[in-house]
Amino acid sequence: MTAEAKPPSPALTERQEARRRRILHASAQLASRGGFEAVQMREVAESSQVALGTLYRYFPSKVHLLVATMQDQLQHMHTTLKKRPPAGDTAAERVASTLMGAFRALQREPHLADAMVRALTFADRSVSPEVDTVSRQTTVIILDAMGLENPTPLQLSAVRVIEHTWHSALITWLSGRASIAQVKIDIETVCRLIDLTDPDAHHMG
Repeated sequence: MTAEAKPPSPALTERQEARRRRILHASAQLASRGGFEAVQMREVAESSQVALGTLYRYFPSKVHLLVATMQDQLQHMHTTLKKRPPAGDTAAERVASTLMGAFRALQREPHLADAMVRALTFADRSVSPEVDTVSRQTTVIILDAMGLENPTPLQLSAVRVIEHTWHSALITWLSGRASIAQVKIDIETVCRLIDLTDPDAHHMG
């Protein structure tokens, strides 16, 4: 009876939410200064004024923390995009513009971008919920740019391919194997998949 009454994951109280925000802010600041290596749990705890044990209750590892930091950064990006929707006549153009905008935001913080992407790459099964949240957030950003509320299975498949391309483009750019110009071409190319999945596009002259 008591087990049933207890919710699986209770929502955070206002104080816990504020504490979580401080932790994510400290993580982003440390990563911005020195990348993946600079994010040490003890320093994050000190910076955010929480006990080390408390920090581990929120985020069991540095990888959990940095993946959550990426989700937080994407959420900020999404809020900004809602205020200033992307320009473009077609859904493909709007998505390409949105993703390049996100890319340029990450370009301004290369150490932070590197830390977050490395955490995503290192994430094992224990980090699945956080990784899924990042993926869902990216999907929502793309669907918003497309202007779609009820995508078809084919359109969702195209969105997944675009996500994979964006993620691997980030990795190749961060490792110095691709220029921003190359990334832009790849993103624009993969976004054309959207036009191919548009059921109305085939009836257009």
